[in-house]
Amino acid sequence: FLLLGHCYKPTTTGGDSESLGPHGISAATLGVWALVYDLFNFEITSQVPEDLSQHVVSSKKAQANWYRKLVETWREAKQPPRTEEEAARLVIQTLKGHKKADVQGLLDFYGLPRPHSLVKVPAGVDAKAVPDGDGVTVYVSTADPRESSCVMSDVQIAAIQRSEARADKNYTKADELHQKIIDAGYRVLNVQNEEILARKYRIRLRGIDAPEILMPYGQVAKEELVKLLEGKCLRVLVYGEERYGRCVADVYCNGIFAQEVMLKKGGAWHYSAYDAPNLQEQIGLWASSNPEKPWDWRKDRRQRQMTYW
Repeated sequence: FLLLGHCYKPTTTGGDSESLGPHGISAATLGVWALVYDLFNFEITSQVPEDLSQHVVSSKKAQANWYRKLVETWREAKQPPRTEEEAARLVIQTLKGHKKADVQGLLDFYGLPRPHSLVKVPAGVDAKAVPDGDGVTVYVSTADPRESSCVMSDVQIAAIQRSEARADKNYTKADELHQKIIDAGYRVLNVQNEEILARKYRIRLRGIDAPEILMPYGQVAKEELVKLLEGKCLRVLVYGEERYGRCVADVYCNGIFAQEVMLKKGGAWHYSAYDAPNLQEQIGLWASSNPEKPWDWRKDRRQRQMTYW
């Protein structure tokens, strides 16, 4: 009963039958309620929904493990999900180490939104936007519907005033206004002689950990990612945000899965199972008999800094 108390009471709305999800309710409004109902039922019976197997690839035993984790995460949440986006984020974060097909199937089963795709501006990625072997900075045009509704008014005003200043050849004022835009997390890009206001996103490639720049092979790993992404438009599927404010995401470049390439090139470790050498052909960092793990390197560096202070 406590679990049910953490969710809002559903309200039915009018709609045509085509919008009904697998539970016979409107997926547009009741996906969260359907999920919390099944979690509550799982607590009592230890049974997962019968029809779920039609949407996922793993066994019933694996499904029960998901629901056990979801119940625990839901109970521990300071503010339990009240919208479909929040519920989807909770599912993704809780099951982030599981098969992608299962996570997406579970989201589809409840009519919850999948991780959203960021639409890139046509200019593609610049080499300077790649800081290391597992990160990239991208800019998303504010013309995209998902961005246009949340652009801050002072950023919009600054962009207009900058355009006017440039038209008057007052470049000093234009540069000051552009710096204001940059400080707010945006940038004006020139794409095919057209100025585009875009929002900045720092991306952390999900599931891999590349050597730090100062580590052996760190610079080479960065260059491998630059070679893969430079000058190309990307499809970025965002799964959440890490503690440094970066979006944790899967990155696709012309249909190629970037993380998979970095692993096969020997440019990164596999986060979910730290024994990734079997994915490599003894190249890159895997040519070394005992490559140093980046998380160990960072821990050692932090300890040395603490000792110094």
